[in-house]
Formats: sequence, C-alpha cells, structure tokens
Amino acid sequence: MDLVLQVWGGTFYLLNKILLALSEGRTGASKKNLKLSAWLIYILGVPAWVIILVSGQNWIAASIEAGATPAMLLGLYNAYHENKKSNKLFNNIVAAFTFSSLIFGLLYSINYHSGIASITQILEVAMMLGFLLGSNYLARGNNIGWLFFMLMNLSTAALMLLQDKPILMAQQLISLCFVIYGYNKARPKQRY
Repeated sequence: MDLVLQVWGGTFYLLNKILLALSEGRTGASKKNLKLSAWLIYILGVPAWVIILVSGQNWIAASIEAGATPAMLLGLYNAYHENKKSNKLFNNIVAAFTFSSLIFGLLYSINYHSGIASITQILEVAMMLGFLLGSNYLARGNNIGWLFFMLMNLSTAALMLLQDKPILMAQQLISLCFVIYGYNKARPKQRY
C-alpha cells in the first residue's frame, strides 16, 4: 500500500508542478487550461500525501496538506477567472482555514513529541512555510510563490529521505527542476 500511495501522491504533485511551470510564458486559453488542470491535479493528490504523512507521524505537514485544500480551490477559482475576479470572502475563508490548520498541526506535533524535538519537525516547518506561502502567492497570481515552492521541495525531499520514501524523495527533486523552470519563465514579469 505504501508504494501505491507514494506513486499516487508523487505523480499527482509532480504533474501539478509540470503543468504550472508549462503555463508560465503562455497566454489565453492555453495558460488558463494548464493552470486549471494543475490545481485540480494537486487536489487529487492530497489524500495520498495526507495518509503518508499521518502514517509517519508528521502532524504539521499532514495538517497543512489537508488544511490547504481550500487554497487549492482558490487557485482553481483564480485560474478560471484568470486572476481578474477577486473574491475577498473566499480569500479570507482560505486564510482562516489554512491558519487554523497550521496552528492545529503545530500544537498537536508539539504535544505529541513534547516540543520541537526532531529534525523531521524542523523539516516539516520548512515544508509548511514553503507550501503555504508558495501556494497562496501562486494562487493569487504572484510569481514569488515559486521561491517558496523551492523551499518546500527541498524540505520535503529531505523528510522523505529520512523516512525511507525514495519515490517521493525523487519526485520532490524532479519537481524542484520544474519549479526552477517555472520561476525562470515567470521572473521577467515578477511583481514587487
């Protein structure tokens, strides 16, 4: 079962990064369709990742993966509207839900492990920050999110290495290549 979950989660997350990276530099329907597909594929990979992270007692990362689903839905919404129709209520709900998930996972992990007591927890915090900030920036059309995805990919790859998940570690490193590509394609039009 572990192998199936690794392939499922790894494939869907890698496809997400490939599609997001390929959408950079494109315009019109092509860009929109790639981004819509990317956000939808990301959502479909969430269950596998949550199961893997919970089984490894990675409470911070698992709560963020599960809790960030609304951010993925926001990415889908914004891709559909091409970032031209902001929904303040949706943005606020996503922020509140994501923040609540972050606090829950962090507190549960601290309680479970009696503090921040391991390198895996530190990697989870880095993964969490990269994931949350990267997803939120990209969902809002700000390309700085690619930099946070780099942090997420490196932290997650290290975590998967430590937890003997070679497929997911390799997927994260391959994904990092597409994140770097996406960032380089997006950089000329970066908003500061």
